[in-house]
Amino acid sequence: MIGCSSTDSVNDKTSNNKAAETTSVGKEIAFSNDMLKEGLKKNASVDTGMFDGVYHSWKGTPYRLGGTTKKGIDCSAFVQVGYSSVYQMMLPRTTLQLVKKGRKVSRSSAKEGDLVFFRTGRNTRHVGIYLGNSEFMHASQSKGVMISRLDNPYWKRHFWQIRRMPK
Repeated sequence: MIGCSSTDSVNDKTSNNKAAETTSVGKEIAFSNDMLKEGLKKNASVDTGMFDGVYHSWKGTPYRLGGTTKKGIDCSAFVQVGYSSVYQMMLPRTTLQLVKKGRKVSRSSAKEGDLVFFRTGRNTRHVGIYLGNSEFMHASQSKGVMISRLDNPYWKRHFWQIRRMPK
């Protein structure tokens, strides 16, 4: 099978149970220091958050091989929808067609909007959209549209490459 695939054993975005450090702003609002750092980091880049609307609109949509709607979508169709929405450009429909486009970039130079590719099986590939901070959004076979981390052991083991599409 050549297509998108992920595993049921992926365990991402779990909540951290340790006590959060907070910073008070005035008397009415308190933010965790992690929230402030993340907000400052996001505001430092002009392109950060471009895919937020796409993600929130599709979050939780179930995975369906060959699917292209909110009733079910596969990884390459989700990438195609994301790029169409954010960049108004149409990308190829399959993962193997996508991996032939753009140019390869290193993990350290990855930027929001780059495509992240994985080899999840002998003839199976998977793709998602890099969001920054080692996170990518994708249509997972087990959990549907979600955000995962590149440093998750499963994705780290199956990582293939990152490609930057011409925009």
